[in-house]
Amino acid sequence: MIFMHTIVLGGQYGDEGKGKILSYLALSDNPEIVARGGVGPNAGHEVNYNGKRYPMRMLPCGFVNEKERLLIGAGVFVNPEVFLREIELIKDLGTGGKRCGIDFRAGLITKENIERDTASENSKKIGTTKTGCGPAVSDRVNRIGKRAEDSAELKPFLTDVAKEVNGARGNVIIEGTQGFMLSVLYGTYPFCTSKDISASTIAADVGLGPKRIDDIIPVIKAYTTRVGAGHLPGEVDTETAKAKNMQEYGTVTGRPRRTSLELHFDDLRTMVMINSATQIAITKIDVRFAGNKGIRKYADLSREAKSFIEKVEHELKVPVTLIGTGPNAEDIVDRRKK
Repeated sequence: MIFMHTIVLGGQYGDEGKGKILSYLALSDNPEIVARGGVGPNAGHEVNYNGKRYPMRMLPCGFVNEKERLLIGAGVFVNPEVFLREIELIKDLGTGGKRCGIDFRAGLITKENIERDTASENSKKIGTTKTGCGPAVSDRVNRIGKRAEDSAELKPFLTDVAKEVNGARGNVIIEGTQGFMLSVLYGTYPFCTSKDISASTIAADVGLGPKRIDDIIPVIKAYTTRVGAGHLPGEVDTETAKAKNMQEYGTVTGRPRRTSLELHFDDLRTMVMINSATQIAITKIDVRFAGNKGIRKYADLSREAKSFIEKVEHELKVPVTLIGTGPNAEDIVDRRKK
């Protein structure tokens, strides 16, 4: 049997619905491991499962599959308080915290990091989440940062994630954070996150070499949103967004998200190219096109929704294989299925 290593990452400015796609894949593809790369608790992934909402900032969204090992890679920055709170949140699913692991090399976010982030005038200008991630990244670069192995609270969870993901005998899903257009390398600098979040870096964050990756699935939304300052072509005001049921609020910050009714295909083509995308997942089809909520067969989608998906495939030259039709993990059209 051939086992797959799949990266799922954000294709826009974050808030694309990665938590929904990841939770669905965790249930449908039955991975042995879901490992998280990316930055840290400055990214929120929302999962709706069995009638309950799970706002996650540290744990991988694969927690919905009770058999999976949940790992946080060496490239991630960990806030122990947030991590332990989320373990408590999933305690009724499987073995709870006993199936969670943190790479001993992962960065540690300290109270001092959070204080510096909150007080920083530059953070206020850029519109960061004030979660301490930027200062923690800076401390690592300056070789003065602490690591997960320095935290007494995290010691029971320490592991070597690189060894675990490379030694897995089943499917592995690697979960990215934020969105590619917020990459410090390729995004809307300086209005961006504090490190690169492309597929290449996400793979390195969990210790997988590039030849070990089989599929790369960027998640995009049927429209575009972002939190904080920076580039957003076609932006509409809050009232217009509300009238179209597209006004959203950040999972971490609670701030209103800025909204554009457009997909920015020039930016998306660059995203596809740099990430070597093999498939595309689209969420919020039911929001953009009324009458599609909860649909799970492509043939049952409205003509307008199918035309939209065909346009995305034409523009990006990548197949759209996963289509979100509602907030719940199972509200998906999966075109990978024969």
